Amino acid sequence: MAEDKESRLRSFFRGVKVEWGKIIWPSKNTLAKQTGAVVVVSVILSAIIAILDYLMKSGLDKLLTISL
Repeated sequence: MAEDKESRLRSFFRGVKVEWGKIIWPSKNTLAKQTGAVVVVSVILSAIIAILDYLMKSGLDKLLTISL
């Protein structure tokens, strides 16, 4: 039982080592471009969400202050 578990564990780590060797790491240039794209998209989406939040808050405030 213990040997079976040990052999499965060894087999697992051998597989991890094989898969690790298949990884293609990005170049510095590619990494910089992709990081820049993520930052730009994050800033744009944050601005859109902030604007929508402000507009909805303002609209709700106006609706709630209307006296009937």
